[in-house]
Amino acid sequence: MTREILLASKTGFCLGVDLALKKLDLALTQSKKLATLGPIIHNPQVLDKYAQKGVKIISSPQEITDEDTVLIRAHGLPAYLEAELKNKNINIVDATCPKVKKAQILIAKNTQTNPLLLYGEKKHPEVKGLISYAQNEVLLFESLEELKSLTLNTSLTYTLASQTTQDQHEFEEIQSYLKNKKIQFKTLNTICNATEERQQEALKIAKEVELMIVIGGKMSGNTRRLAKLVSQVTSHIHIETKEELLEQEIKKYKKIGITAGASTPKEIIEEVIAKLKSIS
Repeated sequence: MTREILLASKTGFCLGVDLALKKLDLALTQSKKLATLGPIIHNPQVLDKYAQKGVKIISSPQEITDEDTVLIRAHGLPAYLEAELKNKNINIVDATCPKVKKAQILIAKNTQTNPLLLYGEKKHPEVKGLISYAQNEVLLFESLEELKSLTLNTSLTYTLASQTTQDQHEFEEIQSYLKNKKIQFKTLNTICNATEERQQEALKIAKEVELMIVIGGKMSGNTRRLAKLVSQVTSHIHIETKEELLEQEIKKYKKIGITAGASTPKEIIEEVIAKLKSIS
């Protein structure tokens, strides 16, 4: 059977991930002891590769030694942790995604008098960082439904922001809901354009195929959202590597679409495509 494969053009590393890994590669040439405070990105295969090169992942500044060079992860750090790092006599490389850094600065600037309404995943490291920059009360919600359960004050003006990799369409629905409820708010444009473009392309392809394959780390928020988005349109599977592709599961599909998260290496995507082509 001839199988048609539609590959999204916007796959593989986004700008923020690419920059972070380039900084890590450079740091590896300059330091023998290298650590990241938390995983630098959310892709286990990439993390394994760097672990083999001696890069260690630490969970707190207390684990740092004077000889360490420490990278701040692409997701950024809470402000208090970054300050703690800077108080140590160590070499620091800031690999925070520029879009995340911009969101941190915008939140700090626009919450001097306004409470923060933040659309994001409670346990995600980026979100923990964004919250730390708020100068006022923070109301965090993961969905429009959760926002509806919050008690908001119509006499206040809120600052509305989002995790950089959230769903733009749902963020617009959130704004419509707040307007209908007569809630005063100022919106910060913190969703990354590349995230929105990746989501829209994945959705377009999903409407044309029988199965969507979403490639990327199971801990990657932006990859999980891609999977959730395409699942609303067609059948889908979320995998990290080609080994998770089951021949019997794939055989019945004649037209398959492929998208991938922002921290998925190109070589993993290519391996998945090669395996798909080998399945008759």
